[in-house]
Amino acid sequence: MEAIIVNFRRGRHRTNPRQIIIKVASAKPKELIKKTVTFKTSSGKEIKGTISAKHGNKDCFRAIFTQALPGQSIGRKVIIS
Repeated sequence: MEAIIVNFRRGRHRTNPRQIIIKVASAKPKELIKKTVTFKTSSGKEIKGTISAKHGNKDCFRAIFTQALPGQSIGRKVIIS
């Protein structure tokens, strides 16, 4: 299953580059929580994370990665397994 990175999780004064908001086309929230998310960089390196919670009323979820993602990752695809 694929998802698109929408934005970093952010507050008023600070963004957190390890926590990402992703949008899934059609998903059931209880099935996706604690699934693994993989982002592949342009150099071929894989950064892994897990889906931790639902975000908002639409099909968005919060994913926490092991390492910070670059700013160029916004709008790119991730793989959910």
